[in-house]
Amino acid sequence: MKPNETKAHITKPAATILVVDDNPINLKLVSDLLAFEGYRVLKAEDGEQAAASVEVEPPDLILLDVDLPGIDGLTLTKRLKSDVRTGYIIIVALTAFAMKADRQRAMAAGCDAYVTKPIDTRGLPGQVAQLLQRRGIGKN
Repeated sequence: MKPNETKAHITKPAATILVVDDNPINLKLVSDLLAFEGYRVLKAEDGEQAAASVEVEPPDLILLDVDLPGIDGLTLTKRLKSDVRTGYIIIVALTAFAMKADRQRAMAAGCDAYVTKPIDTRGLPGQVAQLLQRRGIGKN
């Protein structure tokens, strides 16, 4: 290598995150926050859209509102976790319910983590990065 040359920095492709929330403000907030952090963000407004999106392009992580119209978040989590094609996907429950029993229900359904609303915009990117890094997925 010549004195002024530097090694090419090879970066991993950005992790893909599916954000599922029927509240358009929450959907935009979380999606924009994660896109700003460099993640590739997919969006869905309900459980049916989320399931269809996962079929087409399985994400690395799903931020999933628990209280959705149609297929609720916990039902979708059980479905995804029981399928060998999607069981590896990290699923984080997003909910306004902050009781201990709600957390236990989410974890029993197969969620890997639990985040309460309102979203902590300063803490969420770090939580997401930590979950992805545990699986060897993430930014360099």
